[in-house]
Amino acid sequence: YEMFSMKENENISSMFVRFTNIINSLQSLNKCYTNSEMVRKILRCLPKSWMPKVTAIEEAKDLNTLPLEELLGSLMTHEMTIKNHEDEDSDDEMALITRRFKKILAKKKFGSKHFKKSIPSKSETKKEE
Repeated sequence: YEMFSMKENENISSMFVRFTNIINSLQSLNKCYTNSEMVRKILRCLPKSWMPKVTAIEEAKDLNTLPLEELLGSLMTHEMTIKNHEDEDSDDEMALITRRFKKILAKKKFGSKHFKKSIPSKSETKKEE
């Protein structure tokens, strides 16, 4: 419990499952944590990239009364928002690459009209035969 932290490339759901397993095991050993302690622990275990969201939650919510499920929902929503922005960015990059590729192809087609290739086409070779 003391060394618990979110792993790199781990999503909120799997991190929360690991956390719940630890909490349940400790409860069977008569070590119980309050909801407030668990909420604070989850917020502390998040990576640095989550600090703006952690700060927003700490300022907007009362951590003494914030249910663990509400915290989980808020974190999962934020995670989905981050993933959607990443997808949009990759879509934008793909669109840019596609536009550049089309421009290159258009220039190549335009250039090929002015400069005839020295290699005869199949129809020309058949006529010669």
